[in-house]
Amino acid sequence: MNFEHSEKVVELQRRVSAFMDAQVYPNEDRYHREVGEGDRWQPVQVIEELKARAKAEGLWNLFLPESEYGAGLTNSEYAPLCEIMGRSLWAPEVFNCSAPDTGNMEVLARYGTSEQKKQWLEPLLRGEIRSAFAMTEPLVASSDATNIESSIVRDGNEYVINGRKWWTSGANDSRCKVFVFMGKTDPDGEDRHRRQSMILVPRDTPGITILRHLPVLGFDDAPHGHAEIVFENVRVPVTSMLLGEGRGFEIAQGRLGPGRIHHCMRLIGLAERALEVMCKRSLSRTAFGRPIAEQTVTQQRIADARIAIDETRYLVLDAAHKMDTVGNKVAAREIAMIKVAAPNMACNVIDSAIQACGGYGMQDRFLAHAYAAARSLRIADGPDEVHRNQIARMELARYRDAA
Repeated sequence: MNFEHSEKVVELQRRVSAFMDAQVYPNEDRYHREVGEGDRWQPVQVIEELKARAKAEGLWNLFLPESEYGAGLTNSEYAPLCEIMGRSLWAPEVFNCSAPDTGNMEVLARYGTSEQKKQWLEPLLRGEIRSAFAMTEPLVASSDATNIESSIVRDGNEYVINGRKWWTSGANDSRCKVFVFMGKTDPDGEDRHRRQSMILVPRDTPGITILRHLPVLGFDDAPHGHAEIVFENVRVPVTSMLLGEGRGFEIAQGRLGPGRIHHCMRLIGLAERALEVMCKRSLSRTAFGRPIAEQTVTQQRIADARIAIDETRYLVLDAAHKMDTVGNKVAAREIAMIKVAAPNMACNVIDSAIQACGGYGMQDRFLAHAYAAARSLRIADGPDEVHRNQIARMELARYRDAA
């Protein structure tokens, strides 16, 4: 593949970088100040202002490849732009390119009916509402999605939903208006991958109770948050079903592939910014008679970070290229590889930055929150162990086939 970006992408990189420099980084203190004032679960004014500016500048909905709703970019073209947005944990929302909305919008664009698109996709694309993805459950090992116990039972012209979910990101946000819910419609089906379905559940439907928000290594991620939720006899019309009963795993694979690569793209941006912090701090501080940057251990950490970031970037670009050319299903190995590589790389680079910064690194808001976010992604969207097993099985299959 060609690693050179087209003129169109280079120009978009310039524009997104300029927007970050002029609008996002200077407002980071304001963002944290507004989140800390009053009700932490209400939208903050700075986000709404910057969303309007990004939309006015045409930097909006840059994801959604192969869709009439997006900006017409491929995964490979979107990758460097997503990386730039990922340098700030809250910046992707400014461009309407944040999780879990991007994944949910892809689900609706690919699998939704015209009515579902009108009701939910269009306001999501306009940035008027937000959404959540309710899949993981506290009572089972959700790394194996066939364990999911939540039920979706048809009763006439309605489905009745019961279950307990957690780590439902975005559910605490007052703008969250719809859940993409995964549960079993055929719990005794012979094919365990056809037992599950996905259904759209309006947030204000009776029977939904948010029990609590779940902090990530001490960060509550307000106003977005991650929730534990009970669904008790929640009724929705049969028209809320996505694609059809028993198609939940099929939808999940279509959703999680793009979602995983987006996370990896953003993690590269986080790691780049952490390396930047490490370099600047080590050049400005002196220890034992010379700048920290001249200490061999610091130079080794900087070199290792540079190598690891670039290795991961090329892995991600390779996965994006395969998704564009042969499809998400054929690119499963590459997607699994980057889902292991990117969070581990980011954790290591951010940890080195913290170490190089000493006491400052322990209290710097960006580094601490970036580390928590990177560490959580070794579990979210499938833990390292699941992806490593998948990679190994596919690798071993090549030799079994040859034998």
